[in-house]
Amino acid sequence: MSQASNQAPSTRRGIVKQVLSGDSMVIRGQVRNGPPPERTLALSGITTPKLARRANPNVEGSVDSKDEPFAWETREYLRNLLVGKEVSFVVEYTTNTKREYGTVSITVDGENKSVIDLLLSEGLAEVRQTGRESEEVQRLNTLEAAAKSAGKGRWGKDGKPVSRDVTWNMSNDALRSFVQRHTGQEIDAVIEHVRDGSTLRAILLPSFTTVTVAMSGVKCPGFKRDGDKETPEPFAEQAKFFTESRLLQHDVKLLIEGVSNQLVLATVIHPAGSIAEYLLKQGYARCVDWSMASVTRGKDKLRAAEKKAKQDQLRLWKGYTPPAAPDYAGKAKNFSGKVVEVGNADNITVKTSDGVLHKIFFSSVRPPRPMKDEEADPAAAPAGKPRPLYDTPYMFEAREFLRKKLIGKKVNVVVDYIKPAQDRFPERLSCTVTTVVSDKGVGVNIAEALISKGLAYCLRHRQDDDQRSSTYDELMTAEARAIKNNKGVHNRKDAPIHRVADVDSALKAKQFLTFLQRAGRTVALVEFVASGSRAKLYLSKDTCLINFIMAGLQCPRAPKASDGPGSGEPFGREALTFTKELIMQREVEVEVESSDKGGNLIGSMFVDGKNLAVLLLEAGLCKVFAPSAERSQYGKSLFEAEEVAKNARKKLWEDYVEPAADEVAEEGEATAVTPGEDSAPPERKVNHRKIVVTEVVSPNNFWAQLVDQGVQFTTLMEQLRNDLSANPPLAGSFNATRGALCVLKFTDGLWYRAKVERIEGKKAHVLYMDYGNKQVVPLSSLSALPAGYRNQPPQAQEYFLACIIPPDDEDWLKDAFTLFCQEVTGKTLLLNAEYKITGQSYVSLLNSEDKTDIARKMIAEGLARLDKRKDRRLSKLVGEYCSAEGEARKNRVGMWVYGDSTPDMATEFGYKK
Repeated sequence: MSQASNQAPSTRRGIVKQVLSGDSMVIRGQVRNGPPPERTLALSGITTPKLARRANPNVEGSVDSKDEPFAWETREYLRNLLVGKEVSFVVEYTTNTKREYGTVSITVDGENKSVIDLLLSEGLAEVRQTGRESEEVQRLNTLEAAAKSAGKGRWGKDGKPVSRDVTWNMSNDALRSFVQRHTGQEIDAVIEHVRDGSTLRAILLPSFTTVTVAMSGVKCPGFKRDGDKETPEPFAEQAKFFTESRLLQHDVKLLIEGVSNQLVLATVIHPAGSIAEYLLKQGYARCVDWSMASVTRGKDKLRAAEKKAKQDQLRLWKGYTPPAAPDYAGKAKNFSGKVVEVGNADNITVKTSDGVLHKIFFSSVRPPRPMKDEEADPAAAPAGKPRPLYDTPYMFEAREFLRKKLIGKKVNVVVDYIKPAQDRFPERLSCTVTTVVSDKGVGVNIAEALISKGLAYCLRHRQDDDQRSSTYDELMTAEARAIKNNKGVHNRKDAPIHRVADVDSALKAKQFLTFLQRAGRTVALVEFVASGSRAKLYLSKDTCLINFIMAGLQCPRAPKASDGPGSGEPFGREALTFTKELIMQREVEVEVESSDKGGNLIGSMFVDGKNLAVLLLEAGLCKVFAPSAERSQYGKSLFEAEEVAKNARKKLWEDYVEPAADEVAEEGEATAVTPGEDSAPPERKVNHRKIVVTEVVSPNNFWAQLVDQGVQFTTLMEQLRNDLSANPPLAGSFNATRGALCVLKFTDGLWYRAKVERIEGKKAHVLYMDYGNKQVVPLSSLSALPAGYRNQPPQAQEYFLACIIPPDDEDWLKDAFTLFCQEVTGKTLLLNAEYKITGQSYVSLLNSEDKTDIARKMIAEGLARLDKRKDRRLSKLVGEYCSAEGEARKNRVGMWVYGDSTPDMATEFGYKK
């Protein structure tokens, strides 16, 4: 079995690298140059309890074994006694299997002691019985007997060995569950094996679970396997030795931070510090982005250690050349400014105090990506040109997050790197942007906030690419949290879908015009500003994009980049800038009045309650377009604002010269026109239609039905009631919502069509769409309108009397209401459409029998005032009403009984129409 040497064995010295069991160890020799030689040495003459072993997958029938009693205690005794210590050893003999046996001695308290003697004295080993007796064997037997009599170790009567239940390997689910439970916790462990400088095998205490650990944030060179041969990468062996000599079979703490496949990501904490930091300092490792996101402590120290190794060109960084510094010529490295525009999730435009605009991109950030073909919903994306903002999942949410957080706010900008111009893309400033909280407060990193909400990705840079965000590690950590919580772009199953209609044609504009007119003031988001008076708006309530033109303005054309320098009209750029700074990507209110042949919707826009058209006119950046302004209910304000700019000689009015006095007609004075002259006003169109009034709201507001549709409407209602009688609706089956069409019984017991205007508790406010009257009814009284009657237009339409203003006094208002009801109730009237304001029809009414003008009669009896319209088509009608009002004043009838009260109704006295 053994081969005896003819020479006396020599004593050698070495460092114990690893204890394999209670009676064997690996000893590393001491060599200055090159890797030190290693040998495995078993202790001769004794036997120790055997440790548990994992089943060999290559041996059929192999199973896991258990610890023999005191096996773990023996291994731990030797590990704590020997690992990393210098010992002297003697190889006594070598077996046929090349296994070496011998003795090992170590200095303890200044005395050289045999490890075999120490094990026997502690009762952790027993003498191997070979049948041979010698003085040495007798001495060892004496040590064993003394331990037995003292009841030490395995010979103790009360001592109980550690009962280990070793978990050799965990499934993926079990490992993830384990990491989830212990993330952020420090766990005691012993390093059992070093695969490479940054990958270890550890046994966790006291659970005795073995795990493979990858050091978070770093990666050392590894060993490439080709069949049975391993080829080390440059510095792989040195890195492995560096880690082995400091960690192998040492007590450490593992700060659990994440999991990747079967690897536990952790920071390995030795009493001397973090081994990862030392590996980086010596140039044995690199920082890796994919696991740096998991590091919870000391990211900056790891980056600083790598930077120092790069500067000193140590090992992996030998010959390293730092990237060229960005060309900051004419550019500030950091600055502050106000955000005036947000791009599609990855860029913003900042205006500095000197008025310069900077378009900057968030460093290391990539906006949401379009869905793959197999993920996309074909019905979600409309045909036509792509619209990334609405068609890309989470792009709109990302833009809205930035818009609400940044527009109009001050931010601090730090330039991280400058991406040079290439192909057709201009130079890009890549920056870290933080909000300004206070003079001393710390702002929010916008890119980090965006990524943490799952509204953008963190860009993956090449390992040697140093052009990245100065807070790159924080961005990676934020993305890791978003992925873990399944947020935003990392949750494609619940991706939002935006079905937004583009109102880009005259036909579509007409389709949207009616309900936008009825809606009155509508909240809109300004997506784009084309000129001082034109903008593209997003109506979130109606999910549509409209091209909007401010009514009553003639704005100079802004220059276009495609037209080259010098294009555009004078003050066109200034008007564009003025409007853009006020409304770009802000929420405004609009009132839609009409549309044009180009598919544009026309109306008024309000910013913080102020009419934007008035602001533009007061600044002298546009002029009033009289034909449109005269039809607008805000026409008077527009003309007044233009006068302010004229008087101040602002912008467009710098060279304005007042016309001669005799060229200007006095306001309110009728202009004499000779028949046949070119200056004759356009004729008023008269097309009377017979109506009957069905509901009176106020002295100048009423609902009416067309007489020529009476027979058709009567037939429709009879058929509806017959259908409902034959198939009565099921009580309580109708789910009432705002705007829903329904039927209900009126006080006469008959069915009528109605529209739900609003719901309050268990009551509904309904409008009888064929008559104009309103009522509050229980929700239970509403039933669904049969499908065949939903497309039939309402029989009644709402109208206003043209060119009159009802009295302000309540008493005269009641008299006016009574007179109007007397003139219209139960009579056939002649209606003529005169003009529209914000979609509302203003008409004149005549008695069909004596052709009496009802509005003129109310004015003549002093129960209404004249509304002087500046539309030249109405000059004759206004003239007649003006004569009637003059007679009423002269005769002091109605509201004029105490004289002329017009001065008190002027705007300078606070009067509001």
